[in-house]
Amino acid sequence: MLDSLRQPLESGETIIARANARVTYPSRFQLIAAMNPCKCGLAGTPGHTCKRGAACADDYQSRVSGPFLDRIDIRIDVPAVSAADMIGPSDHAEASSVVAERVARARERQRLRYAEAGHPDILTNAAAGPTLIEKIVNPDVESQALLMQAANRFNLSARAYHRVLKVARTLADLAGVDKVARPHIAEALGYRLNFGN
Repeated sequence: MLDSLRQPLESGETIIARANARVTYPSRFQLIAAMNPCKCGLAGTPGHTCKRGAACADDYQSRVSGPFLDRIDIRIDVPAVSAADMIGPSDHAEASSVVAERVARARERQRLRYAEAGHPDILTNAAAGPTLIEKIVNPDVESQALLMQAANRFNLSARAYHRVLKVARTLADLAGVDKVARPHIAEALGYRLNFGN
């Protein structure tokens, strides 16, 4: 079932082909998914040691195919939270309304950028094609070196490379800056290479 999502994740369309007909449906969506780190869900929990060791988590996570994972832009490991963590003060937390305003500003920057570039139908970085996102991001020498190092070390696919550029451009938009710099590329790579590699 998960692998059937690969096509709509990639193209934003679902194609149903039968003997006498072929129908295409618009299917642009945002996938948000979660999974346990292993079968019992305790891998990485302080004080827990699995009898099978790292193989337990590796076997469990390998149930999700590489091509499917390649289409997921951001992957984050969320460590176990203790009751003490939840009870403590959360004064440092940013209000949702502040985050919502920053996201709205970033989305407007993206809409204007693509409209000015002659692509009014593209509203977000995620919808930009490979050639366009390369032109929009135009990584500097330092960023290119970091991307090359990551591509060689982690065997990034062309799809992964372009998705890193899209996430980096979005991070720069959220920060309110015009130029994508090495820190944005590094953070985008960190989200992609967090696990499963």
